[in-house]
This record gives sequence, structure tokens and C-alpha cells, in this order.
Amino acid sequence: MISLMEVSRWYGMVLGLNRVSLDLESGVTGLLGVNGAGKSTLLNICAGLLLPSTGSVTLGGKSIFANPEALRLLGYCPSVDHFYEEMTGLDFVAYLARLSGYSQDEAMERAVRTCREVSLVEEAHYRMCRMSKGMRQKVKIAQALVHDPDVVLLDEPLNGMDPRSRVQTIELIRKLGEAGKHILVSSHVLHEVEAMTSRILLLDRGRILASGEVLEVREAIHSRPLRIFLRCADARLMGAELSAWPCVLSVSFSPDGRGITLEVSEAGRFYRDLTALLSKRDLGIEIINPLDDNLAAVFEYLVK
Repeated sequence: MISLMEVSRWYGMVLGLNRVSLDLESGVTGLLGVNGAGKSTLLNICAGLLLPSTGSVTLGGKSIFANPEALRLLGYCPSVDHFYEEMTGLDFVAYLARLSGYSQDEAMERAVRTCREVSLVEEAHYRMCRMSKGMRQKVKIAQALVHDPDVVLLDEPLNGMDPRSRVQTIELIRKLGEAGKHILVSSHVLHEVEAMTSRILLLDRGRILASGEVLEVREAIHSRPLRIFLRCADARLMGAELSAWPCVLSVSFSPDGRGITLEVSEAGRFYRDLTALLSKRDLGIEIINPLDDNLAAVFEYLVK
């Protein structure tokens, strides 16, 4: 739906984005990066708020920047707050629905329904100046969804929310992705992104370091061994057995003598050989836990 081709963005002498190309697929894509990596710049360009210095950005085959026809397909939740502080949250969402072309009655109907979807019911009648940070975040998400866009851009949507609201919002984002929406959501809280999606886009200093499913990205990092933890009845015996395998680079034992941490160069070969071994012998394995197949490990390795 959204397509970027060789997009760069300069701020004077500072390079915010560096030749970024991507096609946003349906479902949820997590946009990851440390502060200053270029996440907000990328989202603002996708939202048509910034013109690229070089390259092209299209939505449904149409140029995004200053193009109302393309922008009708898009909803954007920015990281910053800009509200009419004396309006209620409900009236604010309805007002933005009116700007999308809906009648007054239909805009209010949509606003009520969307506020409920983001778990903002009684609080929707509060004036914006009385709302907490978490409530204001929900209003921003509601206004991004009120016109039922095909593409949803969310810049740090969970910022300031309490734990319950975070869980509710993560579930909403997952459901929107499952319904076929094209969602790009930025965050630096890795476990929250993992709760929404396994598909990531990792930015660092304006460049895309990796994109795709977390496991695919991890498997593409051939230079770093995979760490695997095993717990079994006789760790010493298991360690002696596995240390002879060519794909096992190192073996270390936990203090209680029942755990082993392995460094493995070829995960696929290791699991095949382990399955074959266990089909012949009962070694009392209780736990097999890959330690580096998570988003945090992939992020740390690629960035650092």
C-alpha cells in the first residue's frame, strides 16, 4: 500500500533518512530504533507531512505529499500532542471525522464507536486539558482510526499508558492487523512490539539494518552463534556428548549442575542431530530454550 523508493531526508547538514526503500505489507509491522534513529522522520514522510529530499513515496500508486485523495486512505497517530484543549476528547475525534468529509451525525456516531474501540468511554467526555497522558494517547489513536483508513501509522502509541491500557491497545493493534489493515507502529520497547507482531523494520542512523520476520532476521545473522539453554538430569553427561559435535562451539554449565548453555553455529543442524540422538537415548531433557531467537537479542546485535 505505501511504497518508498530510495528515500532520503536531510535537515541541513544532518541526514535523517538514508536511501530507504520499503513496501508496507498488510498486517502489523514494528518500526524499531533508538532515539534519533529516524523513526519519526520515516513516519512523517509516510504520512505526507514531510517531503523527501530525494526519492519517492506513494500510497496506492499515488504520490502522498499534498494529495488529499491519497491521504484519505491514511490515519496517523503522532508522538506529539496538539489538541484544542477546551474540547472534549469525543468532540475532538468527531471534529476530525468531519474534516474527512462525514456529516455531523455520522461523524459523531463514528467518534463514539471509535472511542469505545480504544477503551475510552466515560473519559471521552472529559475536556482535553483534564485528561491524563494515557487518555490523550487514546484520543490520538481514535482520531487516526475514525475514518476507517487502510493504512495506520502509529508513532509510540503506548507512551504514557498504564499497564492495562497498554494490553488493551496492543490487542486492538493486533486485531486491526488481522483484519487486513496496513499498520506501521514505532516503539523502542521491544517486548511490546513482540506482543503485536513478529515482523520488524529496524532503523539505525537513518538506514534500514534489517526487515522481515524476527526469526528470518536472526537466521540471516550467520556470523553470530545461537545460544541454547538445556536443562537435563545429567548435565555433565549431556555436555560431554554435545561438545564433540562440530556445530557446538562452546559448552558452559549452570551452578546447580543441571543446566547447560551451548553456543551453536548451525541451529538447523544442531536440532536435527539432537532429535536423532533423543530418538535413540533418553537423556532426561526437561527444557530446551533458544536464548537469542527474541527481538531484544536481534536488536542488540544489529545496532551494537
